[in-house]
Amino acid sequence: MTDRLAAPVQYVKGVGPARAEALESVGIRSVEDLIFHAPRRYVDRRHCSPISELREGEQVTVLGEVLTASVARGRKPRFLAKVSDGTGIIECVWFRGVPYVKNALRGGDLVVLSGKVGLYRGGVQIAHPEFEVLGSVEELSESGELPEDTLHAGGLIPIYPLTAELRSVGLASRGLRRIMRNALDELKEQVEDPLTDELIDRRELVSLAEALEGLHFPRSDEEAESARRRLAYEEFFFMELLLADRSRKIQRRPGTPFRTWGPLVREYLEGLDFSLTRAQQRVVAEVFEDMGSPYPMSRLLQGDVGCGKTVVAACVLLTAVEQGMQGALMAPTEILADQHARRLRDEFSRLDVKVHFLSSRLSGTERESVLRSLGSGTPSVAIGTHALIQHDVDFSALGAVVVDEQHRFGVLQRGELQAKGSDPDVLVMTATPIPRTLAMTLYGDLAVSVIDEMPPGRQPVETCRVPLTKREKVIERIGEVLADGKQVYWVFPLVEESEKSDLAAAVESYDWLRSGPLGNFRLGLVHGRLKPEEKDDVMKRFRDGEVDLLVSTTVIEVGVDIAGATMILVEHAERFGLAQLHQLRGRVGRGGGKATCVLLESEQLTEEGERRLAAMVETTDGFRIAEADLDIRGPGEFFGTRQHGLPDLRVANLITDQRLLGEAREDAFAALGVALDGSDPAEPSVPIEILDRWRMTLERRLGQRIVLADIA
Repeated sequence: MTDRLAAPVQYVKGVGPARAEALESVGIRSVEDLIFHAPRRYVDRRHCSPISELREGEQVTVLGEVLTASVARGRKPRFLAKVSDGTGIIECVWFRGVPYVKNALRGGDLVVLSGKVGLYRGGVQIAHPEFEVLGSVEELSESGELPEDTLHAGGLIPIYPLTAELRSVGLASRGLRRIMRNALDELKEQVEDPLTDELIDRRELVSLAEALEGLHFPRSDEEAESARRRLAYEEFFFMELLLADRSRKIQRRPGTPFRTWGPLVREYLEGLDFSLTRAQQRVVAEVFEDMGSPYPMSRLLQGDVGCGKTVVAACVLLTAVEQGMQGALMAPTEILADQHARRLRDEFSRLDVKVHFLSSRLSGTERESVLRSLGSGTPSVAIGTHALIQHDVDFSALGAVVVDEQHRFGVLQRGELQAKGSDPDVLVMTATPIPRTLAMTLYGDLAVSVIDEMPPGRQPVETCRVPLTKREKVIERIGEVLADGKQVYWVFPLVEESEKSDLAAAVESYDWLRSGPLGNFRLGLVHGRLKPEEKDDVMKRFRDGEVDLLVSTTVIEVGVDIAGATMILVEHAERFGLAQLHQLRGRVGRGGGKATCVLLESEQLTEEGERRLAAMVETTDGFRIAEADLDIRGPGEFFGTRQHGLPDLRVANLITDQRLLGEAREDAFAALGVALDGSDPAEPSVPIEILDRWRMTLERRLGQRIVLADIA
């Protein structure tokens, strides 16, 4: 059975090479990928409304054929479609997202529409209906898949995500259902349930075979939800099993019990020109409790932009130095690493603590000098990017590791830096707020600390939305800000498909601003085609106040601290993710005082784009932003679980399934004998043959070898 699940999807009846290629574009490569491909939603055809019976103000679902579909020209383009179900005709209109609808909907499609009924020119109309294309009526008729009376076909119909690639090979929802039926018919007698009977009974779950049938061919809402709940629990269970195993291995390793609150740390804190917030004091105490234990620290530090995480990192590094050991801080970009090095060199100089900066741009002589010092074991601090984990970098006495902006690194890179020492204490930091449920999922092997308080005097950044048509008024405001001696960012999106046009727009805007309305100011331009040293040079000049306005096609590096920047404009803000927008907003106001974030938006917004921009205006709280982002994007790869060495989520929802996540975590940790409170691990509570079955399941889903709970 294991081999059958791992088999290429091409060999499922009805697939073949062309369809296999299209399926791979949405991440379906194996038979297992196919049968775990969850529907977006279900359409209850038992409750589809005849068009002839629709009434104004009703929320309805209609199933019918698209008769016409086209863009109507006018002062504002709109997309119109007429749909018939044999009892009548309804008009659908879209004022936003016209390019998307134009590509997705065409005459001859069988479509399911949902929305609120209105009246227009004597007929019924739905504005901005949700819609799902089931396929071409002609193709469905030829295949025998189209019922004679589609209106009363009955049943719960799964609606799968549709892409142009899937559509081109006949794999809209109807086509997917056919090959899904073939796959399940082949497998249902052979499915080996990876969960034990004890877990299934304890959590009142259905079997895997029942769950797969209920996911794709449910006979009721209750059956569909039971299937989804079972599969979501299973996804969470195997994630938490890996995290429990990591925790078990960490807890079994001996660490260095550090002496905390030593003279260096105290002198460092006393020399700061500000007092720690209560949140910073609490987190330093949590970190020092870990460092004083006989086990290696593994802690995640979350905190919004500008909350003061670097002070905590400094305390960790100084504690290692104070015990005659070395500390290392790894950042994702040279600009950010250089910023950390400058700051800590300045603050540690009065403590007589050496700070090394390891960069790919060091001369051979400079690099050799740093490597010799690190190899000698001299107590010091090393700061750098990926350069720290290159094979020729050796630490003789690495005691503490800090990884900044953890989401930019994978779990393997974190492990490579840890491996430079003998089980060093590890603190990973992120300014990208992570909802608690997601932190449990991605960092379940780490204790979590949160700095949830901003330093006194730090004002929230004022955020506003402005149509792109009002750019000239915005430019007038920029001129006023620059004339006041402040600095401004202007960020352009960079989407792969339109890289050339985006780059051209940024360059043209830069040239126009420099020779026209802002010609009296110093402008800088950064884009992805510049050489790294050219890009860094512009960023450094901006940091040093030699550039007034920075135009960029790339997301400004997280963490870069430009005290004089008080305004940021984001061109086509709707094309950025919510977390990206929040990070960009965090680039301004870092020097105290009032700061502004201007979101320049196009007139044609998708529903998701509207929700993102509304959330940005509504709150500056990073954790509320993160919850909104998770809510908008739904389950799945909200945070790229693969880079954390965890299986992807296909079914589980990190918002609605929080209780289920807690249950799966409890069961997985108990199975491997790992206490949730971090106390000494016991032996696994399940037989080795069960552990071996779980190991094989994880290997298949991750595509790599796993050593679980000390069994090969």
